[in-house]
Amino acid sequence: MKLATLKYGEIEIDDATILSMPEGLPGFEGLEKFVLIEDPQSSPFCWFQSVEDPNLSLVVMDPLVFKPDYRIQLNGVIRDMGWQGVEEKDLYIYVVINIFGNKEKRKITANLMGPLVINLNAGQAVQAVLPDSGYESQYVILDTSSAKE
Repeated sequence: MKLATLKYGEIEIDDATILSMPEGLPGFEGLEKFVLIEDPQSSPFCWFQSVEDPNLSLVVMDPLVFKPDYRIQLNGVIRDMGWQGVEEKDLYIYVVINIFGNKEKRKITANLMGPLVINLNAGQAVQAVLPDSGYESQYVILDTSSAKE
């Protein structure tokens, strides 16, 4: 199918790659279908693109790229989503990235407290909210905003 996106314009995607978010994405009620767009030119960043709203695309990233010791308990997520027979190793974890400022003074943060958990076998995703995980919702990956000029 053809998918309208803000970043890439109209692109062709395989319907089988559409991820359903039965609980929606917090803050974006009514939107439940997304695709993960991996672009080698923007790696390690990926795009979590809404199928229903071409203007909604979140920058996401594998947290292990910048925080190799990142570990979260997903048994509750697996149970709540009804993903029977699924183990944590079967899931893909991405975190939402926020980029502030301009090229000279940039700050990049990651939401480690609310990772996106993707189960490709079920074709589903969920944003897990883990307030007791000890992780921050604005973990600083890069901060050049206080660099001297």
